[in-house]
Amino acid sequence: MSATDLVALVCCDLGAIVRGRSVLASELDEHLAEGVSWVPANHTLTPLGPLAERSPFGATGDLRLLPDPDTHVRVPAEEGADVRADAGALELLLCDIVETDGQPWGCCPRSFLRAALEDLQAELGVTVMASFEHEFQLLLDSPAGLPFSLEAQRRAEPFATRVMAALSEAGAQPERFFAEYAAHQFEIPVAPAGGLAGADRAVVVREVVREVARRSGMRATFVPLLDPEEAGNGVHVHLTLLDADGRPALYDSARPACLSELGGHFAAGILEHAPALSALTAASPVSHARLQPHRWSAGAMCLAQRNREALLRIPPLVSLAGADPTAQLRLEYRGADASANPHLALGAILRAGLEGVRQRLPTPPILDRDLAQLDAGESERFGVGALPATLEEALAALAGDEAVRGWMGAELHEAYAAIKHSEHEATARLDLGEICRRYAAIY
Repeated sequence: MSATDLVALVCCDLGAIVRGRSVLASELDEHLAEGVSWVPANHTLTPLGPLAERSPFGATGDLRLLPDPDTHVRVPAEEGADVRADAGALELLLCDIVETDGQPWGCCPRSFLRAALEDLQAELGVTVMASFEHEFQLLLDSPAGLPFSLEAQRRAEPFATRVMAALSEAGAQPERFFAEYAAHQFEIPVAPAGGLAGADRAVVVREVVREVARRSGMRATFVPLLDPEEAGNGVHVHLTLLDADGRPALYDSARPACLSELGGHFAAGILEHAPALSALTAASPVSHARLQPHRWSAGAMCLAQRNREALLRIPPLVSLAGADPTAQLRLEYRGADASANPHLALGAILRAGLEGVRQRLPTPPILDRDLAQLDAGESERFGVGALPATLEEALAALAGDEAVRGWMGAELHEAYAAIKHSEHEATARLDLGEICRRYAAIY
């Protein structure tokens, strides 16, 4: 690494856009202690570009981006005939947004998640392991291979091999690379990490995938919906809880689906606040067009086992080759996408679960069949409901949920709502295909 290389000190903002400032590698050490300058208004820049019209922040105020040394990522430059000659190393550190005296700023997403994790530890004695499964598409003109096929994977070479190597270099622990259902669509699951690190890893995955695509002369998009006629790109948030001794807290072999009493309360809390959560986890004007029945996304607001259309899913427990099911049980939240800030989304999901435990909400009925097979009575019995159909409906649900607004605090809610209302207003007169194209260029 040269002393004149640039290191980016960045944050993931409320619109899930990574922003920040770069410093010389030779000066990084001094910035670890004092950070770099930032301003509140930057946090209400919309993903479309302009500042949100109803931003609560004016021209005054000063903040600092304070880097977390544990998030230091470096992906070295590559050499080769098919690699862009101007592609230097990617080096970054994720930052907390703090006041000039170092105190957490009330609208910092990492601080929001950190506080939720601390409350779970204090009240339940549990820690969180989380991973974010991202789907994305390469914007290519060439014919696509068939869904899930080896041919589709091989057509993605050498990108596939390079991106897995780069993610490993970045410490993201990629587990698999495979073709998905839509054209040029792929998924890269990564290993779970401790709560804050799990969300940090989600930011790193997106930026590394984009970087490797850029070096290869392509563009990768994580847009929730690229083509209204095809499957979209979701983010599946997997989480489990560990007790003070590091043992799984969600598993109980004596209960339905092996979900513990704690896990049942936790799942019930997430579903109780699901309409409001969707404003934070499916955060773009195209997001809710993906969350429809028969799109294999999250077409129903219920808890299910082995059902990929449920908002909250219990993945199967594998006993093959003597695998221990105890550590496998987790909850999978399927209603998120890359327009969501991972720290804000995970923090809100965890707080909803904690609220369910506090109130001892009963375990929701566990759906064990295809949604299409349910009659009206069965839908009611299993608690099957529809998520908000639009971002505007989701924002209304968020505004009407005092608990979720309370977790966010007045300023964070105001700033977030200003951004999202601005996005809605800017795209309200466009058809869905045009909105998808605009957001494909952003995410």
